Amino acid sequence: MTNPPTITDFETIARRVFETIPAPFADYLGDIVLRIEDWPEQEILDHFGMTSPYQLSGLYQGVPVGEKSLWAQPSGKGDRITLYRRPLLAEMAQTGVALEALIRHVVIHEVGHHFGLSDADMHAIEDSADD
Repeated sequence: MTNPPTITDFETIARRVFETIPAPFADYLGDIVLRIEDWPEQEILDHFGMTSPYQLSGLYQGVPVGEKSLWAQPSGKGDRITLYRRPLLAEMAQTGVALEALIRHVVIHEVGHHFGLSDADMHAIEDSADD
C-alpha cells in the first residue's frame, strides 16, 4: 500500500459495516454519529488509565439503549462512535489483519456498548462463538 487509508476510507468501510447489522439491532442505530479521528484525546486516555494512544482504537460515547428514558435530561452530545485511524493502521501493520476486518470488529464492539454490553460481556460472547 503506497498511501495509508484516509479518514474518508475509514468512514466508507465503517458505514458498510453499519449496513450489515441486522434488524432489530439496526433499528436502534439511526441516531449514532460516526466519527473518525487520527488519535484519541489525552483526556480520554487519562479517563481509561491508558498510557499510549495506540491502546484505544474505538470508543462509544452516549447513553446505552437500555438506559435511555423519556424523562432523562439530554446530554446534548448524543450517541457517537469514534474510530481512531492511526491506532487501527498500526494494529493492521503489526498483526497483518485486513483493515476491513479490524474496522468491522471495532464497530461491532462499540455497537455492543451502545446496547449496554461491557467489555467482559463481549469477550465472553466472542469466546463462546469460537467454540
